[in-house]
Amino acid sequence: MSQDQLEALAQDLVGHALRAGASAADAVVSEADEFSATVRMRRIESLKEAASKVLGLRIFLGNRSASSYSGDFSPRALDRLVERTLSMARATSEDPASGLPEAALLGRYEGDMQLFFPDVAALSTSERIDLARLAEEAALNYDPRIQNSEGASFEATTAAKAYANSLEFVGSYRSSYCGLSVVPVAVGGQGGGMQRDFWYSVARRAAALELPEVVGRKAAERTLRKLGARKVPTCCVPVIFDAETARTLAGHVFEAVRGDAVYRSASFLAGKLNQPVAGENVTFIDDGLRPGGLGSRPFDDEGIPASSTPVIEKGVLSNYLLNTYTARKLNLKTTGNAARGVAGPPAVGPKNFYLVPGTHSIEEMVRSVKQGLYVTELIGFGVNVVTGDYSRGAAGMWIENGEMVYPVEEVTIAGSLLEMLRRIAMIGSELEFRGAIAAPPVLVEGLTVAGL
Repeated sequence: MSQDQLEALAQDLVGHALRAGASAADAVVSEADEFSATVRMRRIESLKEAASKVLGLRIFLGNRSASSYSGDFSPRALDRLVERTLSMARATSEDPASGLPEAALLGRYEGDMQLFFPDVAALSTSERIDLARLAEEAALNYDPRIQNSEGASFEATTAAKAYANSLEFVGSYRSSYCGLSVVPVAVGGQGGGMQRDFWYSVARRAAALELPEVVGRKAAERTLRKLGARKVPTCCVPVIFDAETARTLAGHVFEAVRGDAVYRSASFLAGKLNQPVAGENVTFIDDGLRPGGLGSRPFDDEGIPASSTPVIEKGVLSNYLLNTYTARKLNLKTTGNAARGVAGPPAVGPKNFYLVPGTHSIEEMVRSVKQGLYVTELIGFGVNVVTGDYSRGAAGMWIENGEMVYPVEEVTIAGSLLEMLRRIAMIGSELEFRGAIAAPPVLVEGLTVAGL
């Protein structure tokens, strides 16, 4: 279906709901072509191509609301969808915060957001499989110690999405995405131990992906450096999080500034608006205007135009991230972070949420550490966003006198997220988005590394 057809379908569904008795309504319609292939030990292990179309409807009866979805676009199916959703709305409780945004807030960003590139769809099936083959081959051929593989994968999606509501807003956009990854396995070190690691590349356009040979080589290098890993004695030392693990720290901060966590008092940052919560070198931004960003879109899933929101500015918490519902619960204004599939009401999602880079190279950060840990992998889910307590298994490289000297595994990093934000001593200069949340490497002082 064309974007015009998707928009017309969304508008028709909203109109149908109003005629059936709804006081307000909105609808989202999406269509996508998805592909994924996995190659393991040079053979195709899985291959999937799928086309999907689905729509979601949300109906309001005053302060009551309900939502439902369907993959059947026939008139009879849509009649049943409207009837069912109305019936559900009548059975729900009233909620004063429920409802569409104020009409004056609706709109869309009109600039080129670079969300869709035709070269993703133009790749043939064989070309896509070959990218995975080449990535795995590069990893397997890198070193004789790379003796196995958990596979290399290529995935691609092209999609179109339309949104309409009863405030006469309608809009749509197209998007594309592709990704390449490989997970080699190495054997070596004391006792012939085995280690695995990975590398990957993602982009809106196929031409922006790292070459498969580069992805395979990086995956092999990361795997080999883990051979011979050991534990270290329990100590309190500086810890450097590489970009991949620092991204998880940014993710915890995002979870803590989500409006739903805040109004429920289920966040260690609840009640701290306009207060210092981090060091003055720490700034987090949620940038919905980033061209080609994996979280970018011209409007959110309630029709609020794309914008950039400062969240923590020089250590001070300046904004929470909100959709319409959570904004009303907190007596604030939406930040355009409504994120919705087709089932259920909008949640709060990131646009392009990131820690602003600093000025330090990773080499400079390592040289500054007399004794500490460089983290390349985090394990487990020991993070409590309500209290800020942090405890996760980790692996990486041990640092002595400014040099990485041997690999480390089976240790635990423990601390408090609030204290970690305040103890960020150095922030790396390189920032790369591999999702809607990103961070450069960071050095955090005074963390407990529990080992032997």
